[in-house]
Amino acid sequence: MNTPEDAGDDNAAAAAAVDLKSGPYSVLYKAVRGNTQVLINVRNNHKLLGRVKAYDRHMNLLLEDVKEMWTETSKGGKGKTKGTSVNKDRYVNKMFLRGDSVIIIVSNPAALAATTQTTTPAAQQ
Repeated sequence: MNTPEDAGDDNAAAAAAVDLKSGPYSVLYKAVRGNTQVLINVRNNHKLLGRVKAYDRHMNLLLEDVKEMWTETSKGGKGKTKGTSVNKDRYVNKMFLRGDSVIIIVSNPAALAATTQTTTPAAQQ
């Protein structure tokens, strides 16, 4: 039996579903629909490049074909010598990323890089 309280729950659920398609979540919604890559910066200063398969309101992400990239700095020797930076990466087939570690998400980074490269030479002339 449907009560007025149940009707309120249905409206709240419908509003939540719409909310996950608009605003900041639209980047994720478009990435899931288009199966495009996103670049995610996470709290440990790692970058993740992969395809979003699912997400929720907490920004928890289910990712596929993920390339994780980070930089490690070796400790320098004695004195004022500094360590060297080494770029590292690894491939992860499937990954669940907890939403509280997400800092920023950039959609379709390949297209963004292409537009940046085409506008840069024109700006220099």
